[in-house]
Amino acid sequence: MQFHHSGYVSGDPRVEPAADPERPQHLPDEVDVLIVGAGPAGLAAFAQLAQFPGISTRLIERRAGRLEIGQADGLQARSIESFQAFGFAQRVIEESYRIYSMAFWRPDPERPTEIVRTRLVPDDPSGISEFPHLILNQARVLDYFAEFAFNSPARAVPDYGVEFVGLEVTGDAVLVTVRQNDQERVIRAKYVLGCDGARSQVREAIGRKLVGQAAMHAWGVMDVLANTDFPDFRTKCAIQSHDGRNILLIPREGGYLTRFYVDLGEVPKDDAGSVRRTPLVSIVEQANRILHPYRIEVQDVPWWSVYEVGHRLTDKFHDADESPKVFITGDACHTHSAKAGQGMNVSIQDGWNIAWKLGHVLDGRARPELLETYSAERQVVAQNLIAFDKEWSALMAMPADQMPDPAHLEDFYVKTFEFPAGFMTQYQPSMLTAQPTHQHLATGFPIGKRFKSALVHRVSDTTPVHLGHHARADGRWRIYVFADNGEKAHGLAAELTVQEAWFDLKIIYQQPFAEVQIQKVPAVFRPKQGRLQVTDWERIYATGDGHDIFAERGISRDGAIVVVRPDQYVANVLPLTAGDELTSFFAGIQV
Repeated sequence: MQFHHSGYVSGDPRVEPAADPERPQHLPDEVDVLIVGAGPAGLAAFAQLAQFPGISTRLIERRAGRLEIGQADGLQARSIESFQAFGFAQRVIEESYRIYSMAFWRPDPERPTEIVRTRLVPDDPSGISEFPHLILNQARVLDYFAEFAFNSPARAVPDYGVEFVGLEVTGDAVLVTVRQNDQERVIRAKYVLGCDGARSQVREAIGRKLVGQAAMHAWGVMDVLANTDFPDFRTKCAIQSHDGRNILLIPREGGYLTRFYVDLGEVPKDDAGSVRRTPLVSIVEQANRILHPYRIEVQDVPWWSVYEVGHRLTDKFHDADESPKVFITGDACHTHSAKAGQGMNVSIQDGWNIAWKLGHVLDGRARPELLETYSAERQVVAQNLIAFDKEWSALMAMPADQMPDPAHLEDFYVKTFEFPAGFMTQYQPSMLTAQPTHQHLATGFPIGKRFKSALVHRVSDTTPVHLGHHARADGRWRIYVFADNGEKAHGLAAELTVQEAWFDLKIIYQQPFAEVQIQKVPAVFRPKQGRLQVTDWERIYATGDGHDIFAERGISRDGAIVVVRPDQYVANVLPLTAGDELTSFFAGIQV
C-alpha cells in the first residue's frame, strides 16, 4: 500500500481523502447510476464506482439494513484475487475457513449399509493460485465491500429501506419509481443496474425472462452446531450412502459451524412446491440415515432452507442491443445450484465487469459502445457455468451404484477444479480483448484470461512481492513492460506518455534485482506523485532469489508488453517495438 505522497498520513491509510463536493446525504432526484439490490453483484459494483467520485452512484436496498445471515458462503480463489484489488483479501483469509482437502465417502464394499472414506484429495491439486478456497458468510463479504465504498473518495453508503417499484426507459435516461417510508417518487438515472436476485423486478421491467427448467431434485441445506462421531466433520466431504441419497458437507468459519446439503430425492412433477415445506427435523433425520454408522446431534441451526435445483438464464443481460441503459447481474440473469460455490463468485465478477465500464464511459474516458461488451462477455460465462453445474449437480445426486466408475465423482472434481475456482473464463476478441497475434511472447498470460500473478522483486528495496497484488480496484488499466536485455524497453519508454489517472505503468527486468541500475531506468517508470510531486519508487521490478517471472510465465527474452484491464483480465500482448499498435488498441476504446 502506498500513501504519504500528498503529505503525512497519521490515520488509517485505507480511508482515502473525501471528494469535493460532498455526497448528498439523502437520495437525490437525479443520479448517474442507480444500483438496485445490495447483494454481491450490487455491492461489488457500488464499491468500484465509489472510486469515481465525479460520478453520482446510489445503491438502493429494500432491507432496513445490512444483511445479517447470507445464504452463499463459498469463496473461490478467483474471488480472493479480486478482494486483493479491493484491499481486503488478507482480512477475509484470516476470518474464513480454508478448504485445503476434500474427502470422498462411499458405501463400504464389505458392509454396504455403512459409509467409508475412499479418498482424500487436495482442494487445489495444481496450485493454480496463490490464494486459497475459503468459506465465509456472504454477509461478511458484503460488509467488506461496503467498507471499501465508504472509505473511497465518494464516501458511498447504501440507501437502505428503499424499494424498487418500476422503471421507464426514455431517450436519454431511465425513470425509476421507488418507494420509501410509504411514499413513492421518481429518480432520474442515466444507467440502472439490476442486482436484485432471482425474482428481479428490474429484469421483469425490461422484459427479460429467466429461461430453463428445474431438475426436479430437492435438497435441504442447513448450517448446524452439532456434536458428532463422524471423523471428517471439519473437512469438506462428498458423501454417497447405501440408499442412494447423498450429502455435501462444508465446514464453516469459526471452528464449530458446518453446512450440510442433504439430498431429499426426486420431486414429483405435481409437487407444486410442497417439498419446500419439508420440516427441519426431517432433514436432520435424512442426514443421519446417510451418515450411518455415524451420527450428528444438532444443538443449534442458525439458518436452513429447502430448494429445488434449477438452471435458468436470460437471453441478454441488458435492455437493448444498442445504447443499453439497464443492466442485470448475478441471480437476476442466471441461476443454478448452490453446491458448486458459484453464485456469489460469478455475481461479484458480473458487478465488477459492468461497474468499471460505466465508470469509464461516464467520466469521459471511453465510448458508450464499451457498455455493449458486458452482456457479450458475461452471458458466455453464465452459459458455461450452467453447463458445468448441470453435470456436477447430477453427479452429486447420483446413487453410488449408478456411477460409471466408483471413483467417477472424485475424478470429476479433480479434473474440473479450474472451472469452479473461477479460472476458465476467457473473453473472446472484441474492442477490449485483442487477437492473440503476439501471444507467443507471453504464453503464461493468455489474452482474455485473468492475469495470473507471480513473484518479482521490487528493485528499490529488493522485497519479493506478487506483481498482481499491486493492482488496486481503482479503475485504471495496467501496462506491464517486460524488458529485454538490450534497449528496446527503454526505446519504448521514450514513446510512452500516460495519464496517471487512467494507467498504471510498470517495468520488469529479467536480470537479478541487484544488477538493475535504478538511476538509469527511464523517468516514465519513476513518476512524480501527489500534491508534493515525490518520486514513486514502486514501478520497477526484476527477478531474483529463485523468482524468474520470465521463465514462470513464458515471457520471451526479447521482452513483451502485457496490457491488463481494470478487472484483472489480460487485454493484449505486444512486442516492445509495437508502441503504435499499443496506441491503436486504446484508440479503439477511448474517446
